[in-house]
Amino acid sequence: MSPAALVARLRLDPFTMALLTVVATASLFPVRGFSADALGVVTDIAIGVMFFLYGARLPREAVVAGLTHWRLHLLVLLSTFVLFPILAFGAKVLVPTYLSNDLYVGIVYLAVLPSTVQSSIAFTSIARGNVAAAICSASASNLIGMVLTPLMVGLLLSAHGGGLSLHAVEAIAAQLFLPFAAGQALRPWLGAWADRRKKVLSYTDRGSILLVVYGAFSEAVVGGIWHQLPPADLLVMVAVDAALLALVLMITTVASRAFGFGKEDEIAIVFCGSKKSLATGVPMANVLFAGQAVGLIVLPLMLFHQIQLMACAALARRYAARADKAATAPERSAVAA
Repeated sequence: MSPAALVARLRLDPFTMALLTVVATASLFPVRGFSADALGVVTDIAIGVMFFLYGARLPREAVVAGLTHWRLHLLVLLSTFVLFPILAFGAKVLVPTYLSNDLYVGIVYLAVLPSTVQSSIAFTSIARGNVAAAICSASASNLIGMVLTPLMVGLLLSAHGGGLSLHAVEAIAAQLFLPFAAGQALRPWLGAWADRRKKVLSYTDRGSILLVVYGAFSEAVVGGIWHQLPPADLLVMVAVDAALLALVLMITTVASRAFGFGKEDEIAIVFCGSKKSLATGVPMANVLFAGQAVGLIVLPLMLFHQIQLMACAALARRYAARADKAATAPERSAVAA
């Protein structure tokens, strides 16, 4: 099989390919010394710009308009911030025999992150689900996650080196909260401009993430990450991520049906409740875990990102096929009559 055919089969999106390229580049050409310090300053600025633009783009109206569907949103939030952490704690039994402490921290950190916005909405739309509810749930998850994720890291990971020190609080406020709040405050003036340039501004988001990943993995490579991470550990990590996603997809599907939600609402719950945001997670890890093995800690999230894209793309197509089949069934009956 040719490399192009293999990529097509695995359905690797361009951003994932860029992430893999950056990791490979950092492994071969890690930045050191003064260059690493300069990259750190540039990365901090890029993160601030990214969260400012994120605040300017995030529509508060969608969150307010969707609050009437509170049962759906509550189920999504419970999946995102309660179910995921409970399941992630199950990986503790693998430490330290099959999983290093840093990777375990990465799994728990992944579990307390908010949902994605773009892919949750996109997959819900492809699957013929409730797009309005998906917009509201994903947006609310990110707004809440800005505050709740750092608090949960401090609560759940204080014994593992994560937490809310005074320095971390100051860094979060300066790099994340203040730019985000400024973007939200200026949305009445910048919102339309940002909405018209979503595609262009998405490169700012992705570029910021790639900078963080390059800096984090450069530091990790200098510290000997690949000597600390045998291939067997990487396979265990992939298996844990896949199992975590599979359990959440199954539980959210069963719960949606048990609580009497319609198919369109079920689709929104499943896709919004099973996603984790790489765009929020990587920059926030750079702040919350400063001075630690950030490269190892974000590795579970990077793997989960690709797994969720592949699995949810297949699931969305399956939902859509069922919806199309259901829509054509009455027409066939009418023709037969």
